[in-house]
Amino acid sequence: MTMTVRDFAARDAEAVVAVRRAALPFEVVTEASLRFTVEHAHPAERYRLLVAERDGEVVGTARCGLAFQSAEPGRAHTTPYVHPGHRRHGAGALLLRTAEEHVRAHGATAPYCWALEGSGGVEFAGRHGYRPARSAHFQRLDLLSRPLPEPPDALPPGVRLHTAAEWRADPRPLFEADAEVTADEPSDIGAELDDYQDWLSRTWRHPLFDHELSTVVTVDGRVAAFTAARTDGLTRYLSGMTGTLRAHRGRGLARLAKTDSLRRARAAGYTEAFTSNDGANEPMLAVNRRLGYEVRATEVRHVRTFH
Repeated sequence: MTMTVRDFAARDAEAVVAVRRAALPFEVVTEASLRFTVEHAHPAERYRLLVAERDGEVVGTARCGLAFQSAEPGRAHTTPYVHPGHRRHGAGALLLRTAEEHVRAHGATAPYCWALEGSGGVEFAGRHGYRPARSAHFQRLDLLSRPLPEPPDALPPGVRLHTAAEWRADPRPLFEADAEVTADEPSDIGAELDDYQDWLSRTWRHPLFDHELSTVVTVDGRVAAFTAARTDGLTRYLSGMTGTLRAHRGRGLARLAKTDSLRRARAAGYTEAFTSNDGANEPMLAVNRRLGYEVRATEVRHVRTFH
């Protein structure tokens, strides 16, 4: 048996998608999105997508790079994924070691990786010197069988619903909303969105970002809340980010945005909706419970320190 790790090539897209879907069936990923992420990575991230091959067959992959949007220097990510049918043959360890060597060479001092509970991932992380930090819950909503809340008979005064597509000519207000919401998101690796051109390139133009199914709520003509939808163009829908600006929180606007987007996603033929929330983000977890989402798995972020 020969196990090797190398950089991703465009020809690997189909095989890597298969590995990712098998290892983490709660995300939305496509061949186009993989290639896009590699091609449009920010230079400061030093991003690499690694591929593990066992006797010529792709059995694992890892994303690694610097958390360049974090206010704390030295943060990095090194998460490996191995197909469940090929675990315990050394692919995960080789991927992780290669990822660590890469980020360490570029100044990382505290790499983070995610580990799915119940898959052996938590134990794997512990064996490699990582300690548990925050957790996040993957949730799924069956759009075929679960009823969604009916739209309100009338919106509150000044409140209107839009699609993100209405900002195609000038999406900067959505960038500014995303930046404020992201800054307040619970996380042990904070992110600061301060580069509009980078946001346009890697978020607004991302192939999974569905402008027509993303809902924006305005109050008196200004963006107040939004939910950003990511779709695979077939059956799977993912809430990429949902949030309300600080001045408008506590009014149910995030739930209004999500409900509107989900109803339109179901009408467009999507059958499964996924989302993930930090374990401490009780307001959004409560919104999702009311919408009918069910927790399907918990992922624990782990961290180690290079000495």
